[in-house]
Amino acid sequence: MVARVHRAYVERVGPFRVVGSAGSGEEAVAAVDALRPDLVLLDLYLPDGFGLDVIPRLRTAGHDCDVMVVSAAREAEAVRGAVRHGVVDYLLKPFAFEDLRTRLERYAAQRGRLLTAVVRSQADVDRVLAGASAGPGPAAALPKGMSVETAGLVERALRGADGTLSATECAGLTGVSRVSARRYLEYFHSTGSAEVSLRYGAAGRPERRYSWRS
Repeated sequence: MVARVHRAYVERVGPFRVVGSAGSGEEAVAAVDALRPDLVLLDLYLPDGFGLDVIPRLRTAGHDCDVMVVSAAREAEAVRGAVRHGVVDYLLKPFAFEDLRTRLERYAAQRGRLLTAVVRSQADVDRVLAGASAGPGPAAALPKGMSVETAGLVERALRGADGTLSATECAGLTGVSRVSARRYLEYFHSTGSAEVSLRYGAAGRPERRYSWRS
């Protein structure tokens, strides 16, 4: 039943598509071998063993799919083990659709940056590594004082914009202050998720406008 709910969640998030499901570690290895997915949502409490033991089996078989843990396992050692195995995220059950959607969209954005990364300087390397090493947990990559919820609001506003947004326009769409909107927009720019362009008016400083990098 839980698997069906999670499948329905994933299928509501474009451009993700569920290609299969498995009820055990053995079934998971066989399914990955047959279906070659880009991302595996992996529980840790499996009927035939511990979920993290599936990951080295996938690597030994030559599969480079990414793995996101979705589990009720709250033990610190489980989280540390997940990090050591290179999971892209760790989401505790039970969770709401929005919790999973935010992480899937963040994963898709990071995967896109990795696939299209062009390294011309150390700054480019640092930007890629910063996104890749954010680690489990939605707030791991956010500076102090910034919230996952507000970051999600600003990100959705940027993604849904027809063109570019100014900080003032973003504030109007999200309900946060212009100062807060500007701070989150600049954060996304610093991580490489957003691009900035300048619009020159009749007088005064040019207006900074932001767009989400597809």
